[in-house]
Amino acid sequence: MSRIGKNPIKIPSGVTVEKKENTIHVKGPKGELTASFHPLIKIEIADGSITCSRTSESKLAKSLHGLTRTLLFNMTEGVTKGFEKKLEIVGVGYRATVSGSKIVFSLGHSHPIDFPIPKGIKIDLDKEKKNIIIISGIDKQLIGETAAKIRALRKPEPYKGKGIKYLGEHIARKAGKAAAAAKEK
Repeated sequence: MSRIGKNPIKIPSGVTVEKKENTIHVKGPKGELTASFHPLIKIEIADGSITCSRTSESKLAKSLHGLTRTLLFNMTEGVTKGFEKKLEIVGVGYRATVSGSKIVFSLGHSHPIDFPIPKGIKIDLDKEKKNIIIISGIDKQLIGETAAKIRALRKPEPYKGKGIKYLGEHIARKAGKAAAAAKEK
């Protein structure tokens, strides 16, 4: 039995959960989310909680059990509290500005990079530290995907650490040519 999948999800106050066949619609104070799930997982809504159970003991059903429960939990958390991810821009002259429905990056290329902000996502820059990008919204998967796409615009390099990284991410540093040559002598 899945340790995660068997735990019931308590529905917070102010959140409504509706089920139509294999589609779940969650509505809360911050917005609403809809997702479809595999028919091998039986989802029941009763007594202010959501429970997930398997219809068979196949390998696929076992692998989907915990996943389905976690996705449902993220939906209820998203419409009540929301999620956020922070990225840090490291490098001299590297910066970002939010203009309308896009964020414009200056990352050492010969041209600025325009990144369109996806629907349902809010991107802000930290007021004190202008090199911190705050991505927030109700869909955890979309926030993570957006953060990964922004990070991919200029991944942090291992010598000086310049680029876009997650806040708190450790970048393994390498010694440069001069340091390696000095070590040999």
